[in-house]
Amino acid sequence: MGVFSKLAAKLRGTSTASASDWLELESDLIAADLGPRLSKVIIEEAKQIKGDEALESLRAILTRHLSKKSRALNTHGATTAVMVVGVNGTGKTTSVAKLAKLLKSDGSTVILGAADTFRAAAVDQLTTWANRIGVEVVAGGAKSDPASVAFDSAKKSVELGTDYLIIDTAGRLHNKSDLMDELGKIRRVVEKSLPLSETLLVIDATTGQNGVSQAKIFAEAVVVTGLILTKLDGSSRGGVALAIENELDIPIKFIGTGEGEDDFAPFVTDMFIDGLIN
Repeated sequence: MGVFSKLAAKLRGTSTASASDWLELESDLIAADLGPRLSKVIIEEAKQIKGDEALESLRAILTRHLSKKSRALNTHGATTAVMVVGVNGTGKTTSVAKLAKLLKSDGSTVILGAADTFRAAAVDQLTTWANRIGVEVVAGGAKSDPASVAFDSAKKSVELGTDYLIIDTAGRLHNKSDLMDELGKIRRVVEKSLPLSETLLVIDATTGQNGVSQAKIFAEAVVVTGLILTKLDGSSRGGVALAIENELDIPIKFIGTGEGEDDFAPFVTDMFIDGLIN
């Protein structure tokens, strides 16, 4: 039984819930990556629930701690530019390709910018994905300047009139200053050709509170407009999603649930809450 379904079951019989029961549930929520502060708040709110309305009340509580911002992809003019950021190992490059596949399946044209030039494998990986899903990729030579690749990809997107440009960026995280400088430079060169509509941060759902720390660092370095939550499968119920949205008010816009190119979808609040509870 998952921690939230366990909480729902306990709420149906609140009159029999002891102080130790509530402490155990709070510990379970912390272990489910909600963090101590949010876990305590949810427990305090849950204590007010009557047994006969447990499930709906629990849904309302969890939903209340999610961001109220739009989860739709921001679009702008003829070409919408999206920069995807995140540390190595979160599934960032794969998410770039899967997002391109999703947009292409809706009839949109897409160009990918392979600006993660510090990792040759990332360029090769993105090129392989691009060939597989049938979209064009702009890449530079080995160790080329990421901003230069971003500029070339933006220029080409404008020339061809593509609907979307999605730029993969380096996943290094040495310090906030370096991160800010690098991502800021990419933004500036892209915006010489077109506005940057979205900056999507990729978070691995299995990293727990470390994911919250990553989100804070990136949010301080660049304006993050949305999240992509990866590895949200049967073994990870995404408690970290609640923690990030509650603390930073950044909406999850897409989720990755597996390795396949179609294991990627827009985030739907009701389905997410159902997944937590059930």
